[in-house]
Amino acid sequence: MTRIITSLFCLLPILVFAQLKSPSEFLGYEIGTQFSRHADVISYFEHVAASSNLVNYQDYGKTNERRRLTYAVISSEENLNNLERIKTDNLKSIGLASGNATPEKAIVWLSYNVHGNEASSSEAAMNTVYKLITEHPDYLNNTVIIMDPGVNPDGRDRYVNWYNQVKASPYNASRDAVEHNEPWPSGRPNHYLFDLNRDWMWASQVETQQRLKLYNQWMPQIHVDFHEQYINNPYYFAPGAEPYHEIITPFQREFQYKIGKNNAKYFDQEGWLFFTRESFDLLYPSYGDTYPLYMGAIGMTYEQAGHGMAGLGIINDEDIELTLVDRVAHHTTTGLSTIEVASKNASSLLSEFKKFFKNDDLKCKSFVLNGNPDNIQALTDLLDRHEIQYGFGSGGTVSGFKYSDNKKGKIDATNALVVSTNQPKGKMVQVLFEPNTALSTPITYDITAWSLPYAYGLEAVASTSLFSATNKAKNTSVLNTPNKTAAGYIAKWNSMKDAEFLSALLQNDIKVRFSEKELGFDGNTFGRGSLIITRSDNKGNPDFDKTLMQMANKMGRNLYASPTSFADKLTDFGSQYVHLIKNKKIAMLRGKETSSLNYGSLWHYFETQLKYPITSINTENIGRIKWNDYDMLILPDGNYGRLFDKAAFKALSKWINGGGKVIAMGNAIRIFKDKAGYDLEANEPKEDAVKQRDSLDNLVPYAQREMESTKDMITGSIYKISLDNTHPLAFGYGDTYYSLKLGSDSYKFLNKGYNVGYIKGEPESVSGFSGERAKASLANSIVFAAAKKGRGNVIYMVDDVTFRSFWQNGKLFLANAVFFVN
Repeated sequence: MTRIITSLFCLLPILVFAQLKSPSEFLGYEIGTQFSRHADVISYFEHVAASSNLVNYQDYGKTNERRRLTYAVISSEENLNNLERIKTDNLKSIGLASGNATPEKAIVWLSYNVHGNEASSSEAAMNTVYKLITEHPDYLNNTVIIMDPGVNPDGRDRYVNWYNQVKASPYNASRDAVEHNEPWPSGRPNHYLFDLNRDWMWASQVETQQRLKLYNQWMPQIHVDFHEQYINNPYYFAPGAEPYHEIITPFQREFQYKIGKNNAKYFDQEGWLFFTRESFDLLYPSYGDTYPLYMGAIGMTYEQAGHGMAGLGIINDEDIELTLVDRVAHHTTTGLSTIEVASKNASSLLSEFKKFFKNDDLKCKSFVLNGNPDNIQALTDLLDRHEIQYGFGSGGTVSGFKYSDNKKGKIDATNALVVSTNQPKGKMVQVLFEPNTALSTPITYDITAWSLPYAYGLEAVASTSLFSATNKAKNTSVLNTPNKTAAGYIAKWNSMKDAEFLSALLQNDIKVRFSEKELGFDGNTFGRGSLIITRSDNKGNPDFDKTLMQMANKMGRNLYASPTSFADKLTDFGSQYVHLIKNKKIAMLRGKETSSLNYGSLWHYFETQLKYPITSINTENIGRIKWNDYDMLILPDGNYGRLFDKAAFKALSKWINGGGKVIAMGNAIRIFKDKAGYDLEANEPKEDAVKQRDSLDNLVPYAQREMESTKDMITGSIYKISLDNTHPLAFGYGDTYYSLKLGSDSYKFLNKGYNVGYIKGEPESVSGFSGERAKASLANSIVFAAAKKGRGNVIYMVDDVTFRSFWQNGKLFLANAVFFVN
């Protein structure tokens, strides 16, 4: 009897596998001949997990549109029974958990479909998991595979649902067919139209925030992000292109090469074209390849030809038909090849991974920051998301490179935020906080500057000495109590938290004023923009004090209760310089001609940060807008030349003259250039300089033209900007601001309007790459400005203050523009 029972147990794996269906069998169509909805992908992975003892499958969150975020853990049955120990031993080995351990299992994480319309990869995920457990179970003895089959379900379904609605049957491979021409905003971004592949570090989106919690539990040795590129490119895999960040180790470079060679072997066998070491560099820290690299892994991007225009099949420029079947096969091959290399080299992967987290040789030991407490809090929130350690200084001064002076200096470290590289994630700290990143070449795929002290508007010193700090968090609790005899309450204005507080007050029918002048009451001083909440304005509200206290305490806002409206100096509550803030009816354009990314970041800003209602209007409906229904129009970055024809621009101008306000971002500014009454002119290069440049360019050898073109580029560089902080647009700021410039658009100082943020004389870039000609063109140019037009205003924002939602210090400009200007 014992022998029979034992025999039955031996047959169990075979019986389990007999129930397992391939993706094609389960879905009812050959994989690659249809696009599967996200729910279908989930159903297949649930089937695999139910049918195989090599797969666990579960949720890790939900998207804004309530789609499931899921992951599969694939390994041998023995490993799956010991997952907690494997996970913990991995963290112990690199100092992220207490104790010592020597892991024996390598962890490989495969991420699919971060860009929703690069949709072949989720199809490949289903194919890969099936082939892995049925054809290559031996890979799983010393590896644990994490598979996220759909990083961006909202974007994927936006694309797949559209494609399935419009495609011909059979599909039409002509590039002119509707199925190859996706409508705005495309399926690439998520619900808020963010590019999730650029959100790994900034973690502004719910998908990223939930994924990071899981990622930090596993800390894989390899991470692959599966993408698609233009239809004429074949397939790209590692090694990556220069520039590599200098923090990337020789082993990481070598192992990328090892994986690339193995991928190439399989592609050569099939006669598939590929390329390596071009286009996709390893610098910007918020990608799905670089973020894992800076966390010790072998981070890689795999790019298959296709993208949203390819559909089920398309004819490319070489008259070759690129099919979804092909694309799935290629992604499946590189996925399995990567796992194979990991399995064969698990020991070296694990030992080198452990070495990565030793940070004794880093030059910078501590980054010490002080400044606005709300900005400090926002920065620590970001560090918490990545489980990066920090503390607070107990006193004294610290010397080192001072960011505001761009040279050696010192700051007071009392209660300052201290972030040290003397911790397991010290290399990521170095990448995020270093003043200026070294570049081996200026030809990069993304921005070249992101230094967090500048992004958060904080004074900082980078010290080569380890500065002592306590891990005790600063007390941020606030307890205001009502004062029934107070004439009113005053709240400061210098952060997005203050703007959110104002938004909440207005939406709870509490009347608020702001001061254009500095205030003084009973020896207390308050800066321009300070909020004044008077009892007289709110005398019709019986719950005024109670509601105000509850809101202020909940949002951590300190209120000063003034017994009188009579100021120490000049500016009383009833002064002509103290204005009532009215609720604004805001319209914002979206749709064709607008930048989906900029619209998305603004939408996200108003809906999740300022928490203030707006009305988004499709550009195709611009002729039907009842302008007088709105106080304000926001024009996201975009190309509006055709949209605002003569009639549309005339209607817009009439509304502005009558008291309307426009906030124009980026390229949207161009519709006002050289138009009467708008006071906006571009800085044009001198004719002699243009002729000299063109004549020299004609002599540049063909092979050097790309490098020569960088002289006219600014790839995300940080510039020092002068501010007129007496203007309402700059309330809450000092007289200097550090702006992230994404291009070289340059406009002259306004003649009659207000030049609020500007570059006077020679431009000063403190971090990132700027070509010499592009930099020179910024001399004597505006960054933020306001022009009066009749009874209305136009606010020009040349630089994007909501870019990817990570430039924290710029966000208050937009709140100022909404509530104060006019």
